[in-house]
Amino acid sequence: MCWDGVKISFDVIRCHARQPEEDAEDRTIETREPVEDVTAPTRVCVAGVTGWAGRAVAEAVEAATDLELVSGVSRSDPGTFSSVPEALDAVPADVLVDYTHASVVKANVVAAIERGVGAVVGSSGLSAEDYSQIDAEAQQKRVGVIAAGNFSVTAALLLRFAADAARHLEAWEVIDYASGGKQDAPSGTSRELAERLEDVRAPAVAVPLGETHGLREARGATVAGSQVHSVRLPSFTVSTEVVFAAEGERLSIRQDAGESAAPYVAGTLLAIRAVPGRIGLLRGLDQLLS
Repeated sequence: MCWDGVKISFDVIRCHARQPEEDAEDRTIETREPVEDVTAPTRVCVAGVTGWAGRAVAEAVEAATDLELVSGVSRSDPGTFSSVPEALDAVPADVLVDYTHASVVKANVVAAIERGVGAVVGSSGLSAEDYSQIDAEAQQKRVGVIAAGNFSVTAALLLRFAADAARHLEAWEVIDYASGGKQDAPSGTSRELAERLEDVRAPAVAVPLGETHGLREARGATVAGSQVHSVRLPSFTVSTEVVFAAEGERLSIRQDAGESAAPYVAGTLLAIRAVPGRIGLLRGLDQLLS
């Protein structure tokens, strides 16, 4: 099935937003009372506003009646702010949306939290340890952070379907495809997928990695207990596949993104609207889908 440049091998069901009581680790998600002026739009700062995804998100925020684009951050556009701290200090915002780069995303999110601003994290490159630190700081400052390796609805469904499959099939590996110019590996989507599978159980491995004959690197990187193989070639945008196997059968679940940023916009807006009133970190767009 194809949808706005994205295809997935399952039919996509209609979903609506909700505020879950627990996350994937069965932690209770604390919420705050909503602000008194419920008619005021949520003020949004977009970091990476001139980028591939950031520009599309900024345009969608401007078009939404309940959101207000108050500032943008870009190193290449002199008409915007050059850093997240500069933007947030100059113009009050309720939510920072980050579509920047692995080298700066953590500092951007921390800068927002320190100023009492919630965050939506669409950039890849953060580790589980990074997210643990972000969660602790967000809890301390009593602000919300929603992060996803991929804000496409079909990518969110990939996480959900894969977690269900892992409960029934004990062996799997993950393949991560991206363009030749993507510097970070694995992708945020495949990292998040591996961590979500780890919550279910560890995969069965017939030959322990330490007993591999030849090059150990050929077996891929171990991410949250799963073997992840990152492919970087021209013509790919972002594709993530998990292959499950049992005796005499295999199941592949794969999500492919095209060159349009449109698939990421709806999920990002959903996350922006869910951040106010939330405390702490929530990982995975699928947890905002009913």
